[in-house]
Amino acid sequence: MREYSVRPNKDVTAWMVKIEDVAPETSFDQKDEAIAHAEEMAKDHSPSRLHIYNNKMEVEETRNFE
Repeated sequence: MREYSVRPNKDVTAWMVKIEDVAPETSFDQKDEAIAHAEEMAKDHSPSRLHIYNNKMEVEETRNFE
């Protein structure tokens, strides 16, 4: 199962989409934009899992795509 994540950068000035917790795939100014992009990628490569982090780097939500 492929793992995706949306997490803030160090200064919480941008939101990054990561695949398998490696280097960022893309970066967005808005969290909602990053989530939408990550969802599309996760759906296209299902089965997959998306972890969404808050600005404190805590997992806020996990979504599974079968």
